[in-house]
Amino acid sequence: MKSTLKIAALVLAFAGLSVAAKAQTTTSTSTSTTTKDGIRYSIGVEAGIPVGNFKDGHKWNLGGSLQADIPVASQLFVTVNAGFNNVFGKKDITVAGVTGDVPNIQLLPVKAGLKYFVIPNLYVQGEAGAAFLLNKNETGVDKSTAFVYAPQIGVQFPVSANGNFIDAGVRYEATTKYTSGVDDSKISFLGLRVAYGF
Repeated sequence: MKSTLKIAALVLAFAGLSVAAKAQTTTSTSTSTTTKDGIRYSIGVEAGIPVGNFKDGHKWNLGGSLQADIPVASQLFVTVNAGFNNVFGKKDITVAGVTGDVPNIQLLPVKAGLKYFVIPNLYVQGEAGAAFLLNKNETGVDKSTAFVYAPQIGVQFPVSANGNFIDAGVRYEATTKYTSGVDDSKISFLGLRVAYGF
């Protein structure tokens, strides 16, 4: 419940930032923050909190990502994103009478999708791809790759006259099973990405 309230507060804060950014500029973000060829690049820091059964053994995650936004139509971009996430396992937890540490999970997600600006600074985004598990042997699963999907909502606003921008988004990210027939081998979290774009 507390996590839901935190995420709701973040979404409201982003909506407020979007309105403030719109009031300060009359130029559309979809055209004012692109390179000469129209592509936007961003590098970001990511953090999140596990949800569902995944939260039973893991505390939070931290990582980073690179993203390219390629314009295809007015206010519509194709996105390509690659990053790294470390999901921290809980320490000294007891399962079936056995106490131990849950290993960290190290992921390399590679995703592509669409980003659409509903208004000049507020966007919705959906991505899908593959999440590669970098430490399969430590985690005890039988697959090193799973399908990953991530719906997101965010704001993007300019921070300089030369087109640099801040991109901040909240997303839900989840994978399919890393062990066949074991629902608890799915990874899911609510995440925040704050990126600097150029």
